[in-house]
Amino acid sequence: MMAIDESTSIKNPGANRTKNIIELGKDVKYKRILTGSPVTKSPLDLFTQCYFLDPWLLDQQSYYAFRVRYAKMRSINVSGRQVQIVVGYRNLPELSDKLKPFSYRVLKDDCLDLPKKTYMKRIIELSDEQKKLYKSMKETALAVLNGKMVTSMTVITQMMRLHQITCGHFKSDDGEVQKVKSRRLDELMDVLEEVEGKAIIWAHYRHDIEIILEEVQKKYGDNSIVTYYGDTSTEDRQKAIAAIQDSEGPTRFLVGTPQTGGYGITLTGASTMIYYSNGYDLEKRQQSEARIDRIGQEKPMTYIDIIAEDTIDEKIVDALRKKVNIATEIMGEELKDWI
Repeated sequence: MMAIDESTSIKNPGANRTKNIIELGKDVKYKRILTGSPVTKSPLDLFTQCYFLDPWLLDQQSYYAFRVRYAKMRSINVSGRQVQIVVGYRNLPELSDKLKPFSYRVLKDDCLDLPKKTYMKRIIELSDEQKKLYKSMKETALAVLNGKMVTSMTVITQMMRLHQITCGHFKSDDGEVQKVKSRRLDELMDVLEEVEGKAIIWAHYRHDIEIILEEVQKKYGDNSIVTYYGDTSTEDRQKAIAAIQDSEGPTRFLVGTPQTGGYGITLTGASTMIYYSNGYDLEKRQQSEARIDRIGQEKPMTYIDIIAEDTIDEKIVDALRKKVNIATEIMGEELKDWI
């Protein structure tokens, strides 16, 4: 028998890991996949997960045939060549029906008596400085602060730069990071003032974690907060988990990135989770939410998103919401409250 846990890790048909696992699986009599979120970006995530089990389960043995059946494609010109991109999805009820004969799904709500979850938004307005930089970057893909210039040659890079500006920093072309006057950190500190007990804070950028750490330590003391991100050593990560789980200890807050801290750890010592900023990856969002939504949680959970109005923040949340809706339709579940 061969079992793949967190099977979305083989959703990319071109990845070496996926190819190697599928090749190993050819000689295995019994195969199983397990995951809490089989669809994290698009219905196309399902193909290689199911192909590993049996190439004929979804009636198409080719990823490209599967894509033609369930995705709407459009050709665009990129650097003088035609590239196919996904612009929508189709036949999703059919795909849902194909999954039912060989899949079994159990929801947390069906088997665990966990406290309820509440989702909240804290809307902020960009500062005048942010508005000026944001407008320049959005319209001309170029912005200047204190003599430092940042430019963008691609839409993806431009979106990242816009996101950085809304988060309160500015990375110039020479790599230097400058602070931009922002209301986001002030809003976070207001939220922490209102929170009872412990809280987890997720941020998208290393710079944000550093300024959050500094500000929280200044107000609540050095022992009030621990980190869990790329720069946190393995030993300190274990200490951070122990500190946030210790109900009698001085640590009230953990700040980290969903990329590093959003998988496999238990943080039920906290019941509030704050998203200082979001990324586009639904899997990281859902996995990070689950750190406090686990066995051992005894308090109602609150998820708070800090969002700058009329900016890319709202587009990111809309993109995540659409992915949730698509996944829900394919898995045959009812739509649930979310941000």
